Parts: sequence; structure tokens; C-alpha cells
Amino acid sequence: MIKSEVLEVTGMKCGGCEANVTGKLTALDGVISVVAVSQANEVTVEFDTDKITLDQLEAVITAAGFEVN
Repeated sequence: MIKSEVLEVTGMKCGGCEANVTGKLTALDGVISVVAVSQANEVTVEFDTDKITLDQLEAVITAAGFEVN
């Protein structure tokens, strides 16, 4: 099932941070699209729940050095 989630992510300060999060998530099997907006502290992820879970997405963001609230 395709699902879209808006995650509150703190610690992103610039376009480089947005690119870091976007790149790491986009590389995952099951992720369809990612839009990271540092000014809004938001990452919108569209993903296939048959291939990846929300917990796995959050773990990748956390491993990249950011906090998911």
C-alpha cells in the first residue's frame, strides 16, 4: 500500500541537510518520493508499506544525525 507521511524532523539547518535526508531516504527500496523542508522542520515521504515501515524511515533519519519528533 502506498502511504504518505509528514514527519517533524529537527536539526535540519540548510539545503545540505535537506539533501542529506532526501538522499538517504530516496536510496531505500520502497521509498517513492521525499520532500525535505528545513525551514518547516518537515520531511514528507511517500512509500510502499509492503516494502518499508515508518519505523525504518525514522531510523534512517536518526542515523543521519537528525531527530524525528
